[in-house]
This record gives sequence, C-alpha cells and structure tokens, in this order.
Amino acid sequence: MPRFLAAKPDADLLRLPWHTPLAEWPTEHLVALPRGISRHVVRFIQVADDIVAAKEILEQVAVDEYRLLTELRKLGVPCVEPLGVVLGRTGDDGPLDPVLLTKHLPFSLPYRALFYRGIKADTVQRLLDAMVVLLARLHLSGFYWGDVSLSNILFRRDAGEFAAYLVDAETGELHERLTDGQREHDLDIATTNLYGEFLDLEAGGMLDESLEPAWLVRTIIERYHQLWGELTDVEEFDESEMYRLEGRVRRLNTLGFDVAEIEVSTSPDGRKVRMKPKVVDAGHHTRRLMRLTGLDAEEHQARRLLNDMDTFRASLRTNLPESVLAHKWLMEVFEPAINAIPEDLTGKRDPAQFFHEMLDYRWYQSQRENRNVPTDEAVQGYIHDVLRGLPDEHLGALEPAGERELLNKYDPSMGFADEQDEAPPYDPWEDQANDPDIPLATGFDIEALRRKAAEQGR
Repeated sequence: MPRFLAAKPDADLLRLPWHTPLAEWPTEHLVALPRGISRHVVRFIQVADDIVAAKEILEQVAVDEYRLLTELRKLGVPCVEPLGVVLGRTGDDGPLDPVLLTKHLPFSLPYRALFYRGIKADTVQRLLDAMVVLLARLHLSGFYWGDVSLSNILFRRDAGEFAAYLVDAETGELHERLTDGQREHDLDIATTNLYGEFLDLEAGGMLDESLEPAWLVRTIIERYHQLWGELTDVEEFDESEMYRLEGRVRRLNTLGFDVAEIEVSTSPDGRKVRMKPKVVDAGHHTRRLMRLTGLDAEEHQARRLLNDMDTFRASLRTNLPESVLAHKWLMEVFEPAINAIPEDLTGKRDPAQFFHEMLDYRWYQSQRENRNVPTDEAVQGYIHDVLRGLPDEHLGALEPAGERELLNKYDPSMGFADEQDEAPPYDPWEDQANDPDIPLATGFDIEALRRKAAEQGR
C-alpha cells in the first residue's frame, strides 16, 4: 500500500493504480492535455472533478520539490499548487519511483501550445515579458531556479498580456536573499536553455524570420536587468526633486509592484537625497481588486477591471465610499455580464479575461457605430460574434482520453489522432489585439515611464 505525503489527503487518490508505472497507466484515468518537454514521465490524471499533473521522480527530489512549492505558494509566488507525493510504490517488478502531484492550473498553456506557424511578433514579445516578470519575482523572493527555461513555465492570458507561472522547481533553492552571483548564474542558465528552445522553434518554422533566437535571448536578459534595476537600484536626486520619489513608486505600481518600505537618506549637507525600495511585492492591482470586490484576477486583468470600476463611479456622479461603489459595480455590471455566458462556453475564457475582452469589443463597437454601446448589449454581441468561435482554454471539462483515439496511447499529452492536421483555431484577440493606428510598445518601456513621471512632477 503506497504512502501519501500531503497536507490535505484526498481519498479519491487511493483508488488509482499506483502499483503500475506511470507510463503504463490505463487511458481511462488519463486526460489529454498539452504539456511542456520533461525529462521525467508526466501524465495528467482525472481525480474526481479535478485534473492533477503527476510526475514520476526520485523520492528526495519529489519531497524537496513538494516542500519548496509549498513555501513559494506561502510567499505569493505564481507557481502550481502542490498536492502531495505518493511514496512506497511497488510494482510487479519491484519498487517504483514516487510521484509528485500538482494541481492543473486552469486556463494555462505551455509555451509550445502558444507558438504556432504565423504567430505574431507582438505575442512573442508579451510572452517574453511575462517570463521576465516571473524571474524577477522569483529572485525577489530569494528563489534560485537553477533551470530557467520556457519548458518549466505555464502561461495564462492576462488582459492584453500574459502571466507566467513556475511549474517545475526540482532544481530550485530558497534563500533569505540571493547574491548577485546567484542571479547571474540563473541568467547564464537561461541564456543556454532559451537559446536551445528558440532554435528548436525556429527549426520547426514556429518563429517569424524577424525573431532571431540570439536576439530573443538578449532581449530577455536586457529586460530582466531593466526591471531588476527599477525594482532595486539606488536613486540619487536633489532635495528640490522630491517628486522623483513619488514618481519611482508610481512607476513600480504601473509595472504591477507595491512598495511596502523605502530607505531614504540625505547627504551631510542635506542637498542630496538617496532612495532605494526595500520591500517590493508584486500584485499591486490584484490586491486592490481583491480588497474591494473579492475577485481574484491576474495583474493586468485587475487593472482593467479597476479602470472600468472607476468609469462606473464617474458615471454615477456620487461621493459614496469606494467600497460601496465597488460592491455596486460588482452587483450591477460585472456579475450580470459573467452570468450571461452560456454554460457550454464557460471554458473559453476565465471570467476576468472574458470581461476584459468584452470591454474591448464594446469599445470597438462604439467606435464603429459612433454611439455608446451599453454593456449588456456588448456582452451579447461579444458572446455571439467572438466567444463562440474561440478555442476552449479551460481544458478541465475534456472527455477522458479513452473515448477518442490518441496519437500516442502511452502519452496522451500529444493529443488526439484526428487533431493533427487541423490548423490552429482563429483567435481575433491575437490577430487584432491592437488598433493599427496605435503603435505597439516593445516590451518594458521603463524610460517612457520615467519621462512621464518627471513631467507629472513638474
């Protein structure tokens, strides 16, 4: 009988065939989901109403990764949720390796599911930005990754951007604070791994000719250094430029970070001021939205919903407290829109992403028709014109793998045989995500944020 290391043991796990090597599991327990490249045997299994990722690895590695992911979750780092480790497995031929169990992240996709022939360069840039933010957040938390790669990341849509989640921490280490040498070593590993992954994508025809692998890697490293500098660098300015202190905080808020503590010192003559952020936490807009409404959203989604809430408040011309207005917006605007989604379409987008894309649709329709399109009308139009044609991204309500013919019955992550010749689903929000008259920003334009803050302070 196997043993389970878990904070919340699930009785449904006991009924699974743990005496069988994971690679030989019967398909009625498996779910065909896309996954990244792994050096281990990985399967997605159905456990009651949940989907669980199972990875067969050595006992010490499994236990260490389980505990490390648990600590990262406590620190608020975006990573998959660890469920437990199955120990003491024995098969017909002797002992079997333990299995690490993590909860499948809804609406998430590995990078290979997002790279396809004809992918827009702007989409690639947004994926890289998400990875840079994740790496910076991990390093701020004292996490040394040791195996930085796209294969160890899952991506979720975050309004017009992407959010990245750590999915593999078996080589990681958690410290109180990382040294510059540890961070640079992580970047060296990233350079090697990412270059190989981009070469692989290029060989498969998945990269635009303008996206040269070496340039992509350099871009990631440069953006990381820009973001890390904005988060941690000491800034010195004249006593008459105190507005720059507030400008620094505003720039960090714009990038999605809260500053809980700032170290400020002055020169002996009092004419120079030095400031450095001491405690920086990600999720500025996410936390505000959660505090006001109880909604859990990604950072860019939260900012978009908060903007709509502010517009709603302005339209009421009232001085009610912010918390009261937030509840009114939730009851009268957000929830009616979400409740209007037909049951069979709820797997297309998560609620916050649906609302963001509906707001885009409402804006385009208002411009096209030269009138203010009401939200309820925009909801129905978006559902009819756009949502029905989008691919299903929840991946939680898929039929068991055994009901259709798998391309490889021993690896359901490769998908079904009848899907191999299909073109990628058309997604208008990737094809028309930006108005052609509006220039696209290329990555983190921190210098532009600094110029804007300086202008506001004058």
